Amino acid sequence: MANEEFTPEEEPVSFTDKRKIDPESGEVRGEAGASEEAAQGSEGDALSQAEEILDAAGAAQDADTAAADEFKADLLRLQAEFTNYRRRVERDKEAARETGVNATVASLIPVLDDVDAARAAGDLVDGPFASIATKLDAALAALGVERIDEAGVEFDPTVHEALLRQPWPGVEAEHVGQVLRTGFKRGDRVLRAAQVLVSTGE
Repeated sequence: MANEEFTPEEEPVSFTDKRKIDPESGEVRGEAGASEEAAQGSEGDALSQAEEILDAAGAAQDADTAAADEFKADLLRLQAEFTNYRRRVERDKEAARETGVNATVASLIPVLDDVDAARAAGDLVDGPFASIATKLDAALAALGVERIDEAGVEFDPTVHEALLRQPWPGVEAEHVGQVLRTGFKRGDRVLRAAQVLVSTGE
């Protein structure tokens, strides 16, 4: 036992690597940390910028949608106004045409009275004037002009003007016994009422 040597216990050795350059990567350790922090900061800035861009894009899209809706509403309003204007113009044009035709026919009524008188006297049985009278009647018929000259029908104050009331053979009361002057109408418009004798019965 006296020959045994005393060997002290070895304490574990520890050291801190303070080298500024990483022997494995060759990078400067202090700059690497700074680069990582800078990268993280840059990433945060990029996210913030992306959010701002998206917000701005959303606001612009909302503004564009509102402008498009307003433009569409204006377009529909203008279209409705134009449609109403076109209908009004067509209606006024047709009314002006009807007024012009009625005025022209009304101015020809005295001529038609002369034609009827000549026909009743037998002057239009043959000859050139008979042909002219026939063509005139055809032209007026094409315009929708009708004569009011039928006897025996019920008296209608809207198309008849009663000049006389007396008994008339073969005609019942309140019916036209005789047409004294022919009337004319075009559609629902009476150009001149027929002057008639109204029967009071037999």
